Amino acid sequence: MIGEFRVSRADTSSSSCSTASISSVSLKPKRCISYMTMQTLYDMRLSETLCDASIVLPENGYEFRIHRVIVGSCSEYFRILFTTSVPSEKYHVEIPGIPGCIMEEIIRYAYLRECELSEQTVFDVYAAADFLLINSLTEHCSVYILDRMRLDNCVTIMQFGRQRASKKLYDSARMFILRNFPKLAQASSSENELLRLEVDDICELLADDLLNVREEDIVWEFILRWIELDPARRSKYIQRLMKTVRFGLLNTEYFLEKIKENQYVLMCEDTKPMVIEALTFLYDLEMISTKAMKEMKTPAIATPRLPHEVIFTMGGWGEGQSQSIIETYDTRADRWIKIPNEDPGGPRAYYGAAYIGRYLYFIGGYDGVEQFNTCRRFDMVQKDWHEIAPMHCRRCYVSVVALDGLIYAMGGYNGSNRHNSVERYDPRTNQWTLIAPMGSLRSDADACTLNGMIYICGGFNGHECLNTAEMYDPTANTWSPLPPMLHRRSGVSCATLGESIYVVGGFNGLSRLNSCERYEPVMRRWIACKEMYHQRSNFGLEVIDDMLFAIGGYDGVSAIAYVECYGPDTNEWLEATDLSMMRSAFRAVTVAGLSNVQDYVHSNKENLINELNEHRQALRANTGMGSASVSGSDIEDNEEID
Repeated sequence: MIGEFRVSRADTSSSSCSTASISSVSLKPKRCISYMTMQTLYDMRLSETLCDASIVLPENGYEFRIHRVIVGSCSEYFRILFTTSVPSEKYHVEIPGIPGCIMEEIIRYAYLRECELSEQTVFDVYAAADFLLINSLTEHCSVYILDRMRLDNCVTIMQFGRQRASKKLYDSARMFILRNFPKLAQASSSENELLRLEVDDICELLADDLLNVREEDIVWEFILRWIELDPARRSKYIQRLMKTVRFGLLNTEYFLEKIKENQYVLMCEDTKPMVIEALTFLYDLEMISTKAMKEMKTPAIATPRLPHEVIFTMGGWGEGQSQSIIETYDTRADRWIKIPNEDPGGPRAYYGAAYIGRYLYFIGGYDGVEQFNTCRRFDMVQKDWHEIAPMHCRRCYVSVVALDGLIYAMGGYNGSNRHNSVERYDPRTNQWTLIAPMGSLRSDADACTLNGMIYICGGFNGHECLNTAEMYDPTANTWSPLPPMLHRRSGVSCATLGESIYVVGGFNGLSRLNSCERYEPVMRRWIACKEMYHQRSNFGLEVIDDMLFAIGGYDGVSAIAYVECYGPDTNEWLEATDLSMMRSAFRAVTVAGLSNVQDYVHSNKENLINELNEHRQALRANTGMGSASVSGSDIEDNEEID
């Protein structure tokens, strides 16, 4: 029995099918048949020793002498042929349509389980292996193709997957297109395979709920680019294309200027009812009374698409105690959704959090009585909770990140002392390992990752709020100091956006902050950014749709539910929908690629229009509850100014 695959680099050959970059997919034998034995048989084939059949390519007359038992054991096609054909046909097999260099690789694979693949040859190898029913080779071609999927080849892969009836290739490439549509839509026409798709494919993609667009104007402008590549033939499809756009999510001014007066829309009589429907809805939305809005249902043209990323928040401190609540944020619907699967292990605040794959990890924390070294894991697909190995130290106010499949827990407070110690968790072994300590004692700091490094900023050392920051190199297991921040910040939050580290809010020892700054690693400098509307500490901060979301927190008087988002391009903060509960001392985690994302987004699409208004009115009615987080205030003051 032959064993498992390994991938290595191989030199290019001089054949017409070789390229400058080829990967050799090789099999390391594990038992029964040694690699040396198979190599001997392959050498015998090359010298035509004991060969008992020939494969002939009629287009060019290539003939490959083979051993039937070897090739038949790998290919179901040849096995059936060699065991059911009449004797004269068993020894001379003609296979049309396969290039000689590709057949050479197929036969080499049959003997050695090695196949030289390049981006230029892999599709031909896959097609040949598919025809010859060599399932293991088609599978490894699929892995090779998907590992190299990019913006410039994803459409080709999708079309190839459909041609070869490969659900894996087709679905993976299609999802890649949906996820990266904004980048694909803006690519230059000369390089944009998407613009060359036919109308059926275009309409199917643009109508999909998973099309990853924050604004519907991206869809409309792509439609115009697609038509303008061949307006004489494509403009007749304008009505079909318009049906894929959620016009009710656009603003009225854009619709009037860019769509209603568009030349292709004006030339088609069939588009008039769609224009009237959209304008009627947009005008009603502007003019309708609050009472009428409560009875208004959301039409299809205003139904948000599904997000590819979801923000998770869990627990924290609110209403005078630690909490267990779980909420997720649907950016497309701009709604927070309560998730019923609360941790049966109890509430948790001032913890650290990260995710790897389908698992959310909650590290350390505090419940109002004790500081934890315990850690919990939530399976976002199965929706169940499990305890994982405890840390070496009790840590609340701990900073946590995930990097390269490992979780790092830095600093924190054990009820008596602040830590500079750091430990790392490996989910594969369920073990924590102490690694190099930080240069400073830190609790109530925050950390993020950029280009394989870990950055930790601010915090409290037991005596003062800190303006220091450090960087950890996992390869060298060393910490290096960074230039000091512009402000002292404890209870701070930080996140990576683009190639910068953004540090937001916190407590300077006197008051909560609404100031923000960013660190540019190349220049090794801190730069002030636009201030938030709300001062806050101990809040969630995450990146989604290339925007920073500041969520909840503590403003110096009580916990808050306010959410606002920052766009670096405009350097402005915008209001978003508030949390359902005023709370602080939690972490936010952005999770991407969930197979069951529908379970964590807004499901009541018909009532989207009136829900936001009702939610905000309810929160305003509760903003006078200054005692809601008195205990949380005491805890934060004890932590930050001791």
